[in-house]
Amino acid sequence: MFSLESKSKLDSVISSLLVVLMALMVINVTWQVVSRYVFQDPSSFTDELARYMLIWVGMLGAAFVAGKKEHLAIDILLTSLSPKGQLKLMVLIDICVLVFALTVMLIGGSNLVYITFILGQKSAALQIPLAYVYGIIPFSGLLVIYYQAVAISQSFQSIKTAE
Repeated sequence: MFSLESKSKLDSVISSLLVVLMALMVINVTWQVVSRYVFQDPSSFTDELARYMLIWVGMLGAAFVAGKKEHLAIDILLTSLSPKGQLKLMVLIDICVLVFALTVMLIGGSNLVYITFILGQKSAALQIPLAYVYGIIPFSGLLVIYYQAVAISQSFQSIKTAE
């Protein structure tokens, strides 16, 4: 159902997007420093743009790292279990993460985007709708849900082969 090939392609796209966002953020912050201290005329939009880019990098990066299983974890209980017990605990953890991503990130984030879109809230300096900024929350939630579904599927396959 979930192929490792499609996950690998998605990982490649997200990592490339993160590299581009980080590079743009570095350029943006560099311009902010140069305009403030060299030209003595600070740019009005760079602070806000850097803030929004940091939100996007943080949310996409969290989804990417969750998909790579490289997020911070306390594994005292996990290492004390048998290999079959470890797989079952990982399935439980993946299900909990999936439920969190579904309820908080996807549903809650979608509500946030909808409300800010309906209210027409715009950013102060850039005058872009805040719904575009907050849109990364449900998008990242979808990514986390996909990654967790792949992990659960792989774990079930491993449990079946272990039996």
